[in-house]
Amino acid sequence: MENLKNKTAVITGGNSGIGYATAKQLKEQGANVIITGRRKEAIEKAALELDVTAIIADQSNISDIEKLAAQVKADFGSVDILFVNAGIAGLGTIEQTTVELYDNIMNVNLKGAFFTLSKFIPILKDGASVVFLSSNTASMPGPGSSVYSASKTALNSFMRSAALELAPRKIRVNSVSPGPTQTEVMNKVGLDETTVKGIMNVVVEKVPLKQMGRAEDVAQMVSYLSSDAAVFMTGADVIMDGGMSLG
Repeated sequence: MENLKNKTAVITGGNSGIGYATAKQLKEQGANVIITGRRKEAIEKAALELDVTAIIADQSNISDIEKLAAQVKADFGSVDILFVNAGIAGLGTIEQTTVELYDNIMNVNLKGAFFTLSKFIPILKDGASVVFLSSNTASMPGPGSSVYSASKTALNSFMRSAALELAPRKIRVNSVSPGPTQTEVMNKVGLDETTVKGIMNVVVEKVPLKQMGRAEDVAQMVSYLSSDAAVFMTGADVIMDGGMSLG
């Protein structure tokens, strides 16, 4: 079903996990997809596999974001779908959190996301869709995740302001807040399979639906929010966490 035919979509952090799954989904629906990331090899490998365009850009770096917007404008003219997906997690109690960890998380998840939208507004088409990747931790405080949760809560707050500011141009701005999702982040931490399985079992116990989310599920929601089916949705945060935040 090519219901996004000839639409131009930009996905930040598109080389793995949810970004990768979403690039695949939007491409299958006929969109011209551009993925970004800060690691040249990873982003180019992903783009080759997905048959999409890769642009190297680090979301925590404002001049990278400006160059990205300029390059997309030069090569594609305007943008129909912007998925601000790049984000990093980090754990630490408030007492242990270093200034460096705080800045790393906030610079990508909040400042980077904010200025990605800011710099792309001039090249968004009227009627475009903007989606932010948030997290169910925005509405579920947990010990050790204060900075990450705060970055996502603040993200949802400016998402709603953006929805109001861009409404006159019929640009819709929403966020998706997944719960625990099966992505390769777990394996990247260097844990062996048994440990990862153990962690997943503990997490799944906290989810009423007793399963982890899948990157593909989130991709389908981003695709839905970017389609005409969601033309009356703006300023919404869609929680996809198997009921976890109800507990």
